[in-house]
Parts: sequence; C-alpha cells; structure tokens
Amino acid sequence: MTERRRLPPQIKRVELAQRDGGRPVIRYQLTVDVGDVDGKRKQLRKRYATEKEARAALDAIRGEVSRGTYVHPTKVTLAEACEDWLAAKHGLKPSTLHGHRVNLTAAIAEVGHVEVQKLTKRHLDDLVTKLRAGGLSSPTGKTRKPWSPRSINYMLGLLTAVLKDQMRQGHAVRNVAELVDRIPADAKPAETFTPTELQKVLDHIDGDRYAIAWQLALTGLRRGEVAGLRWTDIDLESRTLQIATTRLRFGKHLVEDTPKSRAGRRTLPIPDHLVATLRSTRAIQAADKLMLGEEYDPSGFVVVNEWGAALSPHALTSRWARILKAAGVRHIRYHDARHTCGTLMHLQDVPIAVISAWLGHASKAFTMQTYVHSQPEALATAAASFSRVVRRVD
Repeated sequence: MTERRRLPPQIKRVELAQRDGGRPVIRYQLTVDVGDVDGKRKQLRKRYATEKEARAALDAIRGEVSRGTYVHPTKVTLAEACEDWLAAKHGLKPSTLHGHRVNLTAAIAEVGHVEVQKLTKRHLDDLVTKLRAGGLSSPTGKTRKPWSPRSINYMLGLLTAVLKDQMRQGHAVRNVAELVDRIPADAKPAETFTPTELQKVLDHIDGDRYAIAWQLALTGLRRGEVAGLRWTDIDLESRTLQIATTRLRFGKHLVEDTPKSRAGRRTLPIPDHLVATLRSTRAIQAADKLMLGEEYDPSGFVVVNEWGAALSPHALTSRWARILKAAGVRHIRYHDARHTCGTLMHLQDVPIAVISAWLGHASKAFTMQTYVHSQPEALATAAASFSRVVRRVD
C-alpha cells in the first residue's frame, strides 16, 4: 500500500460537520503568505475539495509570488479605480481633469461595475464597438452619437493609465487596455477662412458691439482666453496684451484659471486695428456704465454685455455662428478662427517659431501639425509656380 504523502504546512485537512448530522465533509484548507499588499502582510486562505487541488493552488501561488506577478484578490471595480485615479491627479488643471472625467463617463457607465481583476480585453473591445456605432445613453439621458477615433483612443489611453495605477498598487496582473487596438484615423484638417472670407467677416463686424471678441479670436486667442481677458491685462500705451487668465465652463459652472502651460502665459503686441477696436469697446462700456449707474456690473472683463457681465464661452460660440451667417460666409468653429490666424501667418512667411510663440505653444512641431493648414489658393499658387518651372525646362 502506498504511504500517504505528508501535507505541507500551508495545507490543513479539515472536517466540516453537516447541519443535518450527516457524515462530515473533508476539505483542504490552504493558508499561504503572499507578501506585502498595500504595505501590509497578507495571507491567502482558501478551501479546496481535494488535496490535489490544494497542492496545485499552492504551487501556482508560490510561482506567482516568486515571479512578482501575484495579486491579492480584491473586488475593486473599474468605476472605483477610475475615481481613485482621478482623485490622485493633484497637479492637473481643472479643465484637463474635467476632460478626463467626461471621457471616462461612457466606460464607467458600460463596464464600471466589472471588477478590475475580472476585466477582459473583450469587455473593452465590445465597448469600443458600441461607441463607434453610437446609440448609447449618456448620464443626462441623451443618446450618444458615434464617437470619433480620436475620442475613443483618448478614452483607451485614460483606461490604460487607470489600470497601470492598479498594477502599481498590486491589484491587477496585466493591463488589458493596452491590448485593445487603437483606431487609426487621418487627422481632420481644421476649417479656416481664406483671406477673402476673412475680409468679409472683418467688414461685417465693424461697429458690432462684440467686434473685439471676434477680432481677438481671429488674432489667435483661444475662446477661454478671450472670455477671461480683463482690462488690467491690456496696456494701450505700450500696446501690449497679456494672456494671464482663462474662463472655461465645467458642467454648470464657469471656472477661472491660469493657462495650461508656461507658453500659454504670454504677452503679445497689439496690432493697430485691434488698438482701435479696444478703444471703441472701452468707450461703449463707459457709456453703458453712465446710463445704468449702480446697476452696471464692474466685472473688469473686456468682452461683456450691456450690463457689464462677462460673456460665457458658450455665449461667444452661439453669437459667432450668428455673425458668420449674417456676414454671408461659411460657418467655421470659433476655435477655427485661431487656426485661421496661424495658417494666414504661415502663408505670409512668418517663421514657425514666431507663430508658435504667438499662439502659446511650447512645441513648434505641434504648431506645424495642428494649426498650419494649406489653403486652396496657396496650393493653386504652388501649382502655377511648378508649371512655370516646367515650361522653362521645356
């Protein structure tokens, strides 16, 4: 008869009494030290139906611990992991943090209930498929439109960071978000005004109450920079304009903040046409204040309504659309006025380094790739130049 092998110290044979008084059930209880988890010594305790299963589990756990791949069982969900990761981002600007939170909303709604240790590549692949198709419900009850490749890749990047954080904490063995293929997409060129269209807009806004808002955008300022500009940021004597504050909407709240980067905090010379518009705007606001007296809001912002209250970024966008329609030009986004500035500077042979500094970018490559676009007129000129060269050769 084969001698029974002695059980290792981590496995104990236990008899469990039955409630009905029947024959006791034999189980094999595994108790194994799995090292430190979250700074505390942890042991795994689990019962198995057979000795063979208990020994196999012990060997597997020992191997994982020695390789550094063991993770202690937890029930942390993806939603909880996302919230923990966001809460730890102490150095992010409110605008960046808000963008991250909004972009994770769909993932949390669809797979946030799944425990991190049970999350699979299939979960995320199915999520991507649904987002590309559209039709999912948003937290407000609206139906989501199909997501663009850029938005989906942004979300996957955030999930990768969230799961990497879980791995560092010893809650996950691998990062399944890294396994999901990103969606290739050609960069969609921004719409920009041609010089002719730009002149039509400038002619139309001449004398408009909010002309300064449109001219600042066409001078290359971001929407939040226009909304946050104060008269204290402007020196008409030295003809300089300082970008020091942005105003952005987060949900129902307007938040003031500094620009995202050091390059965004910049001082620009004021072009002659902008000096005239600023003086006109200040005169209009002085007349409003004289008329309204104490009812006037001395907010100090440059772009305000007749009561002195600063226009919100959303108000700028909606008024911009009406201005373009009235001017008889095609619609481009308010932000595309900034693209127009960079592109037209480029067409006038302004050095990329100068355009980058003007727009508030730290990277010249980013300026070239994102804000400088070839217009049909420029391409036609290039074609004509090439034709002249070819004719000379012939």
